[in-house]
Amino acid sequence: MSDFTPCCLPLLIGSVPLNDHRQAVEMIFAHTPQLPIWPQLPMYREEGMIPQFLSGYPGVDDCDGKTFINMERESFDEEFLAFFEEYLLVSEGASDLEDSRFALTPQVAKGFFEFLDVAAERKNELVGLKGQITGPVTFCTGVVDQAGRAIFYNDQLRDAAIKMLALKGAYQARRMAQIARPALVFFDEPGLSGFGTSAFITISKEDIIQCLAEVFAAVKAEGGLTGVHVCANTEWSLLFEAGVDVLSYDAYGFFDRLVLYPKELKSFLERGGILATGIVPTAADLIDNATVDELVEMWYSQTAQLEALGINGETIFRQTLITPSCGTGTVSVEQARKVMELTRNVSAAIRAKLG
Repeated sequence: MSDFTPCCLPLLIGSVPLNDHRQAVEMIFAHTPQLPIWPQLPMYREEGMIPQFLSGYPGVDDCDGKTFINMERESFDEEFLAFFEEYLLVSEGASDLEDSRFALTPQVAKGFFEFLDVAAERKNELVGLKGQITGPVTFCTGVVDQAGRAIFYNDQLRDAAIKMLALKGAYQARRMAQIARPALVFFDEPGLSGFGTSAFITISKEDIIQCLAEVFAAVKAEGGLTGVHVCANTEWSLLFEAGVDVLSYDAYGFFDRLVLYPKELKSFLERGGILATGIVPTAADLIDNATVDELVEMWYSQTAQLEALGINGETIFRQTLITPSCGTGTVSVEQARKVMELTRNVSAAIRAKLG
């Protein structure tokens, strides 16, 4: 674990409801200049959770506007072999990651490159940079084969997806670390909210931990810190056991579920883990009425509950980031701006008192 201690700095979550990447980057830096993120603009189809990171995967096909992995097409075996040959060359250092299929491109992640340009210009203000990518569980349960079956249930397809996401995460960590450290890479895992339900009945805890551990290892090999963002409830012990560095969760709506894991929480913080506390609501019906005072009071109340579990208050302050509960890609621009303002101002109020 890094010695990074954010001391309740503000941090945002990826999606933004704009159509201009440079404008989105400027908006992010205006509110979180010390630890900015790169923006994902979901109004562009190619920046959806699955399409943005699907490039380079073998067998990608489209029919009637639906994307799937076509294992039945004649060239699939050749594509699959070429994918793993390139993966081995890159992972063994015989080929450059930045020139491989595992690098992000401006065609699908223009916000990442605009972000790097601005970050390089404002390097002296930075204490770190944050990127994000769709997590392996969400990705592999969201991508299907030609029969409509999620690739998570095909060992070979799942293995390829995990390795691809691992190197795409490593690529982000490498590029960001060239400008500022720590380089944080969050794996967005809304799909984990389904663990334990009938939809995930055949997926084991061990399967999920193995998926996460592999992508984490690739980011850490580049000196990065790993995060997982879950915007609902899940079995939180999965993430602790997988060795995540930063746990990003909806503290506004699900704090009461997280504290059901007191032993794991204490151990996580004792080893230097960081809580990305999503205290600022991002649901459209909650944003307008939210206030800084209300959210600061909520944070102190939650901190008191963590202290009651035997966790030192100073530790909580030092190892916390203040974040929105989720991204803002589905709300209005005005509401997104208010979420960013609330995140910045809640952080400032806490830091003014405790920093």
